[in-house]
Amino acid sequence: MSPSVLIIGYTTRHVAKSAECAGYEVYAVDHFCDQDLLWCTKDAIAFDELDNVPFIVEEMLSRHEIDCVVTTSGAELLDLPNRLGTDPEVAARFMDKGKTQEFFESLGVLVPQKLSDGEYPAMMKTLSGAGGWRNAVVCNDAERTRWEEFVDHEPFMMQEFIAGVSASVSCVGTGNSAKAIAANEQILRGGNAEAYAFSGSVTPCTHPMTERMMDIAEEIVAASGCVGSVGVDFVLTDNALYAIEINPRFQGTVDTVEASCGANLFQMHTDACYGILPSVMPKHRQFCVRKILLAPKHLVLNIDMRKFAGTIADIPHPETVFEKGDIMFSVFGWGKSREEAFISLDKHITNTIQYIDI
Repeated sequence: MSPSVLIIGYTTRHVAKSAECAGYEVYAVDHFCDQDLLWCTKDAIAFDELDNVPFIVEEMLSRHEIDCVVTTSGAELLDLPNRLGTDPEVAARFMDKGKTQEFFESLGVLVPQKLSDGEYPAMMKTLSGAGGWRNAVVCNDAERTRWEEFVDHEPFMMQEFIAGVSASVSCVGTGNSAKAIAANEQILRGGNAEAYAFSGSVTPCTHPMTERMMDIAEEIVAASGCVGSVGVDFVLTDNALYAIEINPRFQGTVDTVEASCGANLFQMHTDACYGILPSVMPKHRQFCVRKILLAPKHLVLNIDMRKFAGTIADIPHPETVFEKGDIMFSVFGWGKSREEAFISLDKHITNTIQYIDI
């Protein structure tokens, strides 16, 4: 009989698919419950607000006999029995960007310097929150005031702005040791609004600093106490790398890592939770890119997107309503080189959006 797992978080499809491929019977509590999440789960319940998640989890656990629980973004701090992953008390340290900065500094890892009032340009970040969508660079007091209003005056930090390539390392850790599985280039949204929001990834990352970045990520994760899948974000320049964040959970790069390496990250996560790190590291077979597409305007999806399964993921249901800027779905591209992967991506985007009324 296959082991069963409940996966909980704001978006879980990427983890659920990996778990199903690893031989698990999968259940999910998820905000979107897209079509392809339902294809790889035995049962899934959607939630509107994160505050409702504990009650929905209780309902799911009352419905089914579930062997273990894995949390993803938005659910990292849930304390549940048979939980496979970083302890909530450990995760809480890295859900706070200020405490994460202090942790990096304690290790002697290069980080963007903290700035004080009146020092510009400054990268503004709320202390909590994921995905980077509220991060912004401000150049004067007036811009800072507008940003503080945008984030409803949440606690924040100011860092020096580092111009470079946004990247990450996908690791697995046992709590005191770690292995770097893959390095990824991050795709950010760009533009004037939510410019630093995560919008996809490319695996592998080919920046000259990649090997050094992976070594440092292993050191960071080994010292962090995090268990299972752990991601470390960086900004890379021509001659330096700056640690930015630690994600004590599965990351949004799961799809591109697995497609590039042929690895199963869920099995690696589970093994690491039991103290087992991979003895042989996966090698990249191809480049894979994933890009998150946003709605360019208010629209109603008037077709069934399942016919594009394989080149897209996070497939919405027919008649889903999107407001301008809402995430619609993800599109993939593959190739023997980074350039070929992006050519494939552009082709798949063109083939897909021609059927949408935009």
